[in-house]
Amino acid sequence: MTAAADPAATYPAFSPATEARLATARQVADAVLFEGYVLYPYRASAAKNRLRWQFGVLVPPAWSAAGEEHEFQHTECLMEPKQGAVLAVEVRFLHTQRRTVQQSTADGGFETVRELHLDDRVLVPWDEGVEERVELAVPVAALAGDGVSFPFTKPAREDTEPVHDGFGRTVGRLLRRREEISGVVRLSTAELEGPYRTVRLTAVVENTSPWMPGPDGGRDAALPYSLVASHLLLCLDAGAFLSMTDPPEWARGAVAACRNLHTWPVLAGEAGRTDLLLSSPIILEDHPAIAPESPGALYDSTEIDEILALRTAALTDEEKREARGTDARAAAVIELADTMPPEVLERLHGAVRGLREVTGEAPVLDGVADFTGLPEAGVMRPDTPWWDPGGDTSVDPARDHVLIGGRPVSAGSRVVLRPGLRHTDAQDLFLQGRSAQVEAVLHDVDGGVHLAVTVDGDPGADIRREQGRFLYFQPDEVEPLEGA
Repeated sequence: MTAAADPAATYPAFSPATEARLATARQVADAVLFEGYVLYPYRASAAKNRLRWQFGVLVPPAWSAAGEEHEFQHTECLMEPKQGAVLAVEVRFLHTQRRTVQQSTADGGFETVRELHLDDRVLVPWDEGVEERVELAVPVAALAGDGVSFPFTKPAREDTEPVHDGFGRTVGRLLRRREEISGVVRLSTAELEGPYRTVRLTAVVENTSPWMPGPDGGRDAALPYSLVASHLLLCLDAGAFLSMTDPPEWARGAVAACRNLHTWPVLAGEAGRTDLLLSSPIILEDHPAIAPESPGALYDSTEIDEILALRTAALTDEEKREARGTDARAAAVIELADTMPPEVLERLHGAVRGLREVTGEAPVLDGVADFTGLPEAGVMRPDTPWWDPGGDTSVDPARDHVLIGGRPVSAGSRVVLRPGLRHTDAQDLFLQGRSAQVEAVLHDVDGGVHLAVTVDGDPGADIRREQGRFLYFQPDEVEPLEGA
């Protein structure tokens, strides 16, 4: 595989048309880039924000060798390029920027501190994410056979930002440092046999940073040398990609033979277009899109805008001060929740896309869908809720019980998990035979009973209890534990 030491000097920049197409896809790619960046309650001190960067972390080879995470992503997809087609490739990732907080001293110097309290925020040490890109425009014909490889380097950098109080006096500074990262992008194509002019494209993104772990060289030490939330955007100026999730019948065998490691390629851009592909570290459907009702990014993994907006608005003033000082993006979320008009919040309360044929499409105001004034297809809203869980004294999750095998099971009971194929997802099947503690007995509005449990040996059990995020099983999926 040949190498180009300076890809920008070897191949042309993106054409204006290609740049416009990629800009459309970046709206969704940005959501991938910052998926789980900072989780509710958006404070550095929150337990779930102490383990950073959940998705698409390409670590240095020395850390990958420890078996923790991977140093590469391997994408294979099918495309039908036209004669003379150019493939635009954009690798996007976050570069960890380690931020240290320093306070001014009486002698005019600075000392590192754990917290710096200001009127509107509390500054704390934090790993920020700086977006990085590697952009290549390569003739498809140049990728045949062994293909080409493009090494790249993102240099180290250090800078400081003064911190002023409300009177404009310098009370400290933020010291930011990025470490040098190196990597390589490998591209090649192989033509498939058959009547169609179809080729298999292989795109590999690899971290080649020479960092070696020291005595304290755990994951935290490896992150500044990692490609975080790494993903690929691919665009053909002439030709099309085939869907990897819903290919035409003739291509199903070839799609099944494609090998994708630590990534998931889907068609991107507007529905019906096939010239753009996003290879993501999280599973997406073809043509993913940001919901028009969403008023802004909330940076929370698998976010639910309404719940997050309400819970963020309910944070205490002190919690909001810490969130504002944690990260600029977290500060923007706090501002969004505090200033969201009621009519915008109401739009977040679900949308039934199938009713659009009846109600029509919502107009867009300032980039946000405006549903006010649209008919509601005859749906009447009652003056009072049909069921008030807070006022229903017939259920009490902390005290209710259910009989299983003739034995009462309630909060605090110990059980063995026996998930069944009838109503269990694949993840639950891995818990077959594990012991667990029942945290609550819950009744749904349809008369069903569900057991909220924490699994024995789960290191996150205390966090689950604190947040109320449990695993749920039906009574016929558990057995009371003997002697418990």
